[in-house]
Amino acid sequence: MARVRYLTRRSGFWVYARRVPLEVADRDRRGVVKVSTGIRIADDPRGIAAAKAIARIDADHQLYWRGLAAGDTENASTTYAAARATARSLGFEYVPAAQLARFADVMPRAAALMDKPLDEGTAKAAFGLVGKPEMRLSGLFEEYEKLSRASLVDLSPDQLRKWGNPKKRALANLIEVIGDKAIADITRNDALDFQGWWQDRILSEGVEIATANKDVGHLNRMFRTLDQRHRLGLEAVFAQLRIDGERTASRAAFEAKFVQDKILADGALSTLNPEARRVLYLMAETGLRLSEACNLTANRIILKAKVPHIQVRPDGRRMKTEQSERDVPLVGVALMAMKAQPEGFPRYRDKAASLSALVSKFFENNKLRPTPQHSAYSLRHTFEDRLTAVEAPEKLIAALMGHKYSRPKYGAGPSLEQKATWLRKIAFKPPASV
Repeated sequence: MARVRYLTRRSGFWVYARRVPLEVADRDRRGVVKVSTGIRIADDPRGIAAAKAIARIDADHQLYWRGLAAGDTENASTTYAAARATARSLGFEYVPAAQLARFADVMPRAAALMDKPLDEGTAKAAFGLVGKPEMRLSGLFEEYEKLSRASLVDLSPDQLRKWGNPKKRALANLIEVIGDKAIADITRNDALDFQGWWQDRILSEGVEIATANKDVGHLNRMFRTLDQRHRLGLEAVFAQLRIDGERTASRAAFEAKFVQDKILADGALSTLNPEARRVLYLMAETGLRLSEACNLTANRIILKAKVPHIQVRPDGRRMKTEQSERDVPLVGVALMAMKAQPEGFPRYRDKAASLSALVSKFFENNKLRPTPQHSAYSLRHTFEDRLTAVEAPEKLIAALMGHKYSRPKYGAGPSLEQKATWLRKIAFKPPASV
């Protein structure tokens, strides 16, 4: 059996045992917390069920300790988490007082307190006298972000902003429709009113169905997370409310001739600032995502090598996919651009959205945008189309694009030399200067 953290054996039962974190040891004086899972080792010899119980117990304690560390000991969520954690340390699940109606339910809890120091908090936890936290919609995002912190640790500041903004917008829209209600008071009818509001906007304003469905998805996820982590027993009011008919719009690719004759023409990008211009030159010959280009650092730009190349790595941000991590040779105008920018693009580091808006406006004003679907990202699609046109191997295309290859992975994949050979076959004629 793989070792599960904080899972130990005691008197024939699986037990949660964890030392109180040092940063809150002065406020939680239990030293080592020991909580029985109530699962006999004989019934669960591999600890599979116990591991799930341990995860729930640890989540409660971590929420409680985070509250103590933040100093919000009066916060309802922290208090409720503390009550659940205390009840489990007594060997019981926390049950609201209204549900402890039977004498047979109360007596074991009373007996558990007989040989323990009794204080108000312990008594309230044992007999379900701590009310569930009442939270309003206006406080939901802050709580959801707190509950999601472990999954956000590798996001850059800009990625964190992009993660949070659509959720904040969804909540603002919901509050506009139903008001700033308490989470526990929101009903299926409220959710249906919200769906109806979006349907009216789709019909009267031409809003995309996908926009409405994103709002519903974000709300459903936030409500579900809050319910699961705080055991609130909320109804899944936003489940199965997506509006049918959603269409996925794909970005258009530039024609290779258009890139050569228009975008790479001498002076075509001269009024763009040098860093913005060179990002586009780099993308044209490497197929990098805009964010990947913007976040290159000096140690990832390898110019003094047999095959000059750039290394796409996380470096303080989350990659889009596991396959996104890759090495891409520099040829033609991309090599010229990176020789001019050996430190990368500090002006746009973690600011790809700003550069995207700038380029879109520039393309529009300079007649370099054949359709509204064309953007800087279209250069990436053009890059893939150009590789396909010269019949490059699918495995090599996937390696250059940072895509998942459909067949099982064997070996190290295409070498830099192999990649460079194919990139030279499709290289554009560069402008006179970058």
